[in-house]
Amino acid sequence: MEELSLKHRLLLDDRLKLLGKGLSEYCFSNLYLFRNTHNYHIICEDRIFLAGNTYDDHSFLMPLFDPAEVSAEYLLEKLAGYDFYFPVSEKSLSAFDSRLFSYSYNDDDSDYIVSAEKFMWFGGRKLAKKKNLMKQFLKIASPRVVPYDKTQQDAAEDVLCQWLEDVGKSVAETDFLPCQEALANHDIFNLLGFVFYDGSEPAGFMLGRELIAGMCVIHFAKGKRKYKGIFQYMINQFALNYRQVFDWYNIEQDLGNPNLRKTKHSYDPDAMLKKYRVAPL
Repeated sequence: MEELSLKHRLLLDDRLKLLGKGLSEYCFSNLYLFRNTHNYHIICEDRIFLAGNTYDDHSFLMPLFDPAEVSAEYLLEKLAGYDFYFPVSEKSLSAFDSRLFSYSYNDDDSDYIVSAEKFMWFGGRKLAKKKNLMKQFLKIASPRVVPYDKTQQDAAEDVLCQWLEDVGKSVAETDFLPCQEALANHDIFNLLGFVFYDGSEPAGFMLGRELIAGMCVIHFAKGKRKYKGIFQYMINQFALNYRQVFDWYNIEQDLGNPNLRKTKHSYDPDAMLKKYRVAPL
């Protein structure tokens, strides 16, 4: 067993894309950037596993192979010392013998899936407020959209620092450090996105990456609070710029945060991807 590090990227990148069925944990950028939060370790024996801890402090194993390829007895044996397998997609549940395993899920873990069409047009009554907020931003700003690369790092970090001040929390209480690391190493993680300006002032940025074909996972979206409507403008422009690439967006989980849950539900998600916990009976 060893700590997850950058040297594991080539080993895991393609493997994760094949296995995840759209779950946000199944990309290397997510795992690596939050490696300290979840205490991720790689186990490379006859099969590859990732060991970690959930947000609610349970130990888990994440099989980095198709569990249908091995016996139920093997899966049971490897789980010794851990609370459960996680995150398991609904499509993979059938690989676990119901005579030996039970499964459950925590709503706090579930990913929100939203169609690109909704982000591009904010159509219909449910998204009317989003469209109005975007219009408010356009009234007060002279927007510019610049693709993210290393030349935009200082501008994005300016936004990140102001965002931290705006939310009034400490670095440790937020995803400030993972986000800062993503900005510095976006090319390593195949991240794509934009910095959004009001004239010459950076107002916000958004970073994501391809999760599976046709689906993008949004890792980070930060904006300055003084720009009302900046978040709606950013997701709209992101979706419009990648309309030929992505039909769906995974905006990740809400972690049980009531405000975050309210915000994510306000985008009228098309689906919720449950992340199952498979435990021995």
